[in-house]
Amino acid sequence: MKATTIRSVLSMTFLATVIIFGSFSFAEPTVILEDSVKTEKPQPTLHKTVEVDGINIFYREAGDVNRPTILLLHGYPTSSHMFRNLITDLSVRYHVLAPDYPGFGRSDQPAMNDFEYSFEKFAKIIEGFLQVKQVDKFSIYLMDYGAPVGFRIAAANPESIEALIIQNGNAYAEGLKDFWIPIKKYWGDYTVENGKALEGFHSPAGLKWQYTHGTKDSTRISPDNWNIDLMHLSRTENNDIQLALFYDYRTNVPLYPEWQDYFRTYQPPALIVWGKNDYIFPADGAYPYKRDLKNLEFHMLDTGHFALEEKGDEIADYILNFLEKNNIN
Repeated sequence: MKATTIRSVLSMTFLATVIIFGSFSFAEPTVILEDSVKTEKPQPTLHKTVEVDGINIFYREAGDVNRPTILLLHGYPTSSHMFRNLITDLSVRYHVLAPDYPGFGRSDQPAMNDFEYSFEKFAKIIEGFLQVKQVDKFSIYLMDYGAPVGFRIAAANPESIEALIIQNGNAYAEGLKDFWIPIKKYWGDYTVENGKALEGFHSPAGLKWQYTHGTKDSTRISPDNWNIDLMHLSRTENNDIQLALFYDYRTNVPLYPEWQDYFRTYQPPALIVWGKNDYIFPADGAYPYKRDLKNLEFHMLDTGHFALEEKGDEIADYILNFLEKNNIN
């Protein structure tokens, strides 16, 4: 099944009706599938908020709650907005959830004195979110920051994980290259000066670079992406929150062996859809997954860090076919 079919077949069928019959028909057209996968039309995306540990967590939800759930975990410096199109594409067959972390998107931003901004805490918040939503089995799409959040959850709850969808998310030391040099300096010397050097990553120019670097055609990348990100990044104290997370990222690296052991022991079905031109999480970090995951489908895409912006239809196709192949339906 092609994701592009989902968005275009309705209008194509309508046009064919006009041509054949010479009149307009307002009956709902039948979706023609290219594969054997049966589906319905895309479901509307709902925009909701739920309280988790006293914090209002904003999330996007689509699809039949009785279908298998896919949890979409966003990266830095964005939010569930990055999944806006993928949610629609996956909703034809799956129940899809995409929450914003505290301090990101439209979720609450508690003061730093009242909340620990760390990947461990984010994982606990997402676990609480899943409990509130009464979801106990799910697949995870892990991207950027979503990887250390999601891998914590998966390693702690292996029986809950139906599949992993990994897009430019790291679990191997080989994936921390040149981009990480100033961040590693911050880890080793936690000073205001070293933190200041990192603020450019979430400046307007830095945000645009993250979305456009490594793309084949940067004119296809909407400026709405970084302008929407700036809405939460511009909130009072958010700059300090981002620096705190840069510093806390150091806690992920010692957990890499634990996550790799999880891969080897439980062998979750895994799909890699990786923007190979990504400077932040380069392709070097994708190939080591092959060492530990046996049921692995592997795709390198000719784009950058935010691969969904340029290769979203292709990624959706890979996901739908991969999950069908693994009987997650």
